[in-house]
Amino acid sequence: MSERSGRRQRGRLQVGPQVAVQHEDRQLLKPGPVADTSFLETDPWRALRIMGEFVEGFDALARLGPAVTLFGSARTPPGDPMYEAAVAVGGALARAGFAVITGGGPGIMEAANKGCREAGGVSVGLNIELPHEQEVNEYVDLAVAFRYFFARKTMFVKYAQGFVIFPGGYGTMDELFEALTLLQTGKIELFPVILYGSRYWQGLIEWLKDPVEREGKLWPRDRDLFTVTDDPDEVVRMMVEMRRASGARGAADMGALERTARRRSVPAE
Repeated sequence: MSERSGRRQRGRLQVGPQVAVQHEDRQLLKPGPVADTSFLETDPWRALRIMGEFVEGFDALARLGPAVTLFGSARTPPGDPMYEAAVAVGGALARAGFAVITGGGPGIMEAANKGCREAGGVSVGLNIELPHEQEVNEYVDLAVAFRYFFARKTMFVKYAQGFVIFPGGYGTMDELFEALTLLQTGKIELFPVILYGSRYWQGLIEWLKDPVEREGKLWPRDRDLFTVTDDPDEVVRMMVEMRRASGARGAADMGALERTARRRSVPAE
């Protein structure tokens, strides 16, 4: 090998007359404390962490079966009427054969998990790392921890067949409007969004009518994307109807795929 094409010098490959390339394995195996750990804060490394959260969530929840996600304030204490309503809804859904998914924290999340656990259902908590650490409540059977809100929110939608939204603050509103946006844009279908507690939600509903709808920011049909109720039995009825419709649609889709496959397998004359 000529001097211009390349030569080896003590652990590094000299390419050409000027460019030096450090061996990657030597960089990888560099011992501490002199090892450079700044890569832990780079975007490519974060991308791997994000991918890991998706993989862990998919693996943990893939066999969950029919499930409903309940949202609501972490600040709702036991004994509050909405806390007790969430216990009742969580239990009713479990008795109807649904797993219950929450954010895993206190308040409404704890109440829904409690109702589900006491009724013998599968109680799931998708916890999130926050500045003031949120502990998983004691009624969660299956807990999955997340650093990133968007990864966690994907699991809420992907593994639930509907949302029940109890009174809450910014986080609850975020989940509500994300679900409505996915419905409005056709990203999801056959997905009931139920606002529980008509008195709490009345002001929001009136605001959506005027000024939002009046000024043309929404179509009138967009307000049909959610239902308001104060009745746990209505929540269960809507979710059971959704499950039945989803099963029928799935069977129809499978039938269409089989017919297409059979047509493709028949030789042309």
